[in-house]
Amino acid sequence: MANIARFWRGASVAAVCALALAAPVRADEPTADTVVATVNGQDITLGHMIALRAGLPDQYQSLPDDALFKGILEQLIQQAALAQSIEGSVTKRDQLSLQNEERGFLSAVAMRRVVEGAVTDEALQAAYDARFADAAPQTEYNASHILVSSEDEAKKLKEEIDGGADFATLAKEHSSDGAAANGGSLGWFGLGMMVKPFEDAVVKMKPGEVVGPIQTQFGWHLVKLNETRIAEKPSLDDMRDELAGQIEQEAVARHIDEVTAKAEITRPGEGIDPAALRKEELLD
Repeated sequence: MANIARFWRGASVAAVCALALAAPVRADEPTADTVVATVNGQDITLGHMIALRAGLPDQYQSLPDDALFKGILEQLIQQAALAQSIEGSVTKRDQLSLQNEERGFLSAVAMRRVVEGAVTDEALQAAYDARFADAAPQTEYNASHILVSSEDEAKKLKEEIDGGADFATLAKEHSSDGAAANGGSLGWFGLGMMVKPFEDAVVKMKPGEVVGPIQTQFGWHLVKLNETRIAEKPSLDDMRDELAGQIEQEAVARHIDEVTAKAEITRPGEGIDPAALRKEELLD
């Protein structure tokens, strides 16, 4: 059923927009209840058309109004005729799928209503303060590395560096990862952005120091710490999208907890063998 719905929402609109069926023009101001067509006595209203248009992909929204009107009207007429053609022969599988789709649609409406009122300037500021008001300053590190496949090779390169060889030059000549072209430079990074053995070494180093070999799942590293700095706290604008997502998730989770706590729920099916989910023959 979901695949059929997607078909109608997409390709069908594009196809029927090319038809020349014109909608009747009403002299009075139309409303959502204004009937635009009937199929075997079943009314199709302007409201049905508006709701369908609102859910169309962006590429259809930009079509001229007259083409979109004709296309949507023809689509709804075809859908009504097709739906009526199987009346009396709808299977149990079809009925259950329709119930699932209705349940899913209405639950999405409920969540959308919760989300719409959740993200306010006050909520964003509160979420920002909660995350950063008491946050300790974070150190960022600028480091370079040379990555090779064996410990012996890493030790030989370390001896050359200790003897005065240029780290960046050796990185370009021997390092096996993409940073080699930039002399092994990894740029700026914070805690949690590098694998643990690498990070553990960096946080103990002084600028200009070279340590290694250090083994990770990628190979053997020689690491040079170039400099450190205190990371600037991101602004509210920088964090707006992330905080809005957090607020929305928390609001939805809180609402779900509230409505389920108030609902009278029984679970007599908990004793059923989970393998019963695979018995599609039960729907026949």
